[in-house]
Parts: sequence; C-alpha cells; structure tokens
Amino acid sequence: MTENRTTDAELQEQTQFLELQNVNVARGDRMVLQDINLGIRTGEHVAILGPNGCGKSTLILTMTCQIYPMVVPGMKVSIFGRERWDLTQLRQHFGVVGTDLPGERTAVTSGLDAVIAGFFSASTLWPNLHVTVEMRERAVEALRRIDAMHLAERMVGEMSAGEKRRILIARALVHRPRQLLLDEPSNALDLAAQRELRETMRRLAAEGTGLVLVTHHLGDIFPELKRIIMMRGGRVVGDGPREEMLTAPKLSELFNTPVRIGRDEEWLHSW
Repeated sequence: MTENRTTDAELQEQTQFLELQNVNVARGDRMVLQDINLGIRTGEHVAILGPNGCGKSTLILTMTCQIYPMVVPGMKVSIFGRERWDLTQLRQHFGVVGTDLPGERTAVTSGLDAVIAGFFSASTLWPNLHVTVEMRERAVEALRRIDAMHLAERMVGEMSAGEKRRILIARALVHRPRQLLLDEPSNALDLAAQRELRETMRRLAAEGTGLVLVTHHLGDIFPELKRIIMMRGGRVVGDGPREEMLTAPKLSELFNTPVRIGRDEEWLHSW
C-alpha cells in the first residue's frame, strides 16, 4: 500500500478504526473469508468469537494488511479512514498481540530490550538499530502500564508463558496505539496467567485503549467487551451487544454443540 497525505492530526479525528465492505480472502485454493462487511469504531471494545478454523485469525491478518482481499466490485478496506497506507506508518497506529515472540534471539534478550525491539519489529536489539532516549522511555512506560517492570532485566527465555505474553503486550504498546488487536491471547496460559492477562486487558480498556479480541474461549470475554462479533465458516453470522449474543441458544448454534452458560458476577463461562 502507498501512503496518502492524511496528517497525524486528521488521523486523531478519525472515529472509524476499520471499515470492510464485500471482503473475500482466499488462502491457496480455499476461500477463507466470504463477503465480510464490518465496521469497528476507534476505541471500541470488541470480541470476535468463533470455533477454530472459522477465519478469525485471517480476519486479523486482513485488518493489519498482512493479507489482501480479492479485488471484486464493491470491495473496500479502510483503516483509520485511509484505503492506502505505508505499512511502516500503519503499524504505529495499532498494536498486534499474538501468542509468540519473534525469532530465536528473543530468548536471550532482556524484557526491556525485547520491548524496545518492538519499535523495529525485531527479535532483539541488533547492533545496526539506533535506539533513542524516547524509545527507552516509551518502553519503560509500556512495562509500567501493564505492571511488568519486574521483567525489565529478566531474560525472556527464563520467563513463564504468562510473563512472555505481557512482554508481547508491552511491545504492542510502545507506539501508544489507539487500538490493540489480540489474537487468541490466552492460548497456552495456565489459570493464574489467564487471570493476570485478563486483568491487564481490563486496565487497558479502562484507560481508553480500543481492543479487538479474537478468541474461541467464552472466559476471555471480559466485561468491558460490550460488542460481540460471531464468525462461522468464514462469514460473520452475528454482531451485537454481549447481552444479546452470549446466550446458550446462539452459542450452541455457533459451536454446533450444546452449550450451557454459567455466570460469576459479570464473567461468563461455558461447558
């Protein structure tokens, strides 16, 4: 994508983070996303829920311009009001949290340096990278935001899965993004780490950071996620307030299995 002349000040005024119209995505010879029409406001807190293989992660890759949709009449992908982007600049406006840190060198990198490396999408601070004082200050700020300064001097390879996930979140926060995209963030975490992760996401939501959470676990959908988008078979099959979407009949249909819902204050769980 090429850059247009929209200024940073104009970007700050954009109320729409994402607009997808008539989006179809193929991977190899398989159609993964079909006729996706979706809008997400900047700062909105949204969960994208669906079974494994339904296209959730491909949707995230499409949002981040790592995968491009098929060119068909009426197709549109607009991010923060732009249809064309310089990808390096685009990554400064939202953060992506997956499940893995990049590259084998990350394991022998300190937590703070791994977060600073997020400015360069690098696995470690290679000698050719120029790190500014502001970058270091922002990395410290990101670690403090998620209560993880105790990880600054630890080697990433010595951290638990939950601690590594917090480093991933801090890397995504160094650009002070207006929107975070989280792809199955609780995978491979034990119960204590899942709780810490969810508390971190709740704090970020309370601070005003927009969150788009992709998951197949009902327990990941913390109370601040007020809008639920349901996906099945590469299509959006439901979109609405959590109170209307997170019901036993709708979840049973979505996952094609009987679902019962339990409630603990504002939290939901299923079996």
